[in-house]
Amino acid sequence: MSRFDLVIFDYDGVIADSELLNNQAMAEVLTGIGLPTTLDQALGLYMGRRWLDFRPEIEARLGRSCPETLLEDWTRLCHDRVAAELQAVPGAAAFMAGLTQARCVASSSPPGWIALGLKTLGIPEAHAGPVWSAAVHVTRGKPHPDLFLHAAREAGVAPDRTLVIEDSAPGVEAGVAAGMTVVGLLAGGHIRDGHGDRLAAAGAHIVVSSYRDITDFMD
Repeated sequence: MSRFDLVIFDYDGVIADSELLNNQAMAEVLTGIGLPTTLDQALGLYMGRRWLDFRPEIEARLGRSCPETLLEDWTRLCHDRVAAELQAVPGAAAFMAGLTQARCVASSSPPGWIALGLKTLGIPEAHAGPVWSAAVHVTRGKPHPDLFLHAAREAGVAPDRTLVIEDSAPGVEAGVAAGMTVVGLLAGGHIRDGHGDRLAAAGAHIVVSSYRDITDFMD
């Protein structure tokens, strides 16, 4: 019998290999408003978090308020690149299809971005489960545990029977704070040297490089 009754997936970098797409677009729009930002800087500063939470940090670095169109410009740029650039994280679709446990997606990204990606990747709603977004469903985003606790409550599953799959330190911290078992996944194209160490330092119970490793961990 499995130790877990619910598997919670982060989205960007866990299902969709979209962290490079998202953060390259962010680097470009920030550079365009006079805040020179590299891809690696965007990954280090903003990955895994809500726009609502990191906007004040951008404004502090910028020394003024963000243009009102910045979020819209970033969103449009990301959406424009989906057809040409978006791919699934290797092994994600097959792993989701083979699960017997309840499952859901719990991400800092907006629901529209997640829905577009799942459709583009051909991942059925039944394989993904309900989609919960920190931009909509909770007051506090990751690294707070609220989104994962919300997901578990909606599924009727106790936190200690829940497995979280995450690729960012804020996401790992959120899962640990929720009292769940957290896997740090290093399967996306955005993974850099030392990233696994950061996930371990954030509290990941295990850090793995593939979905096959997660299957072995769950058995």
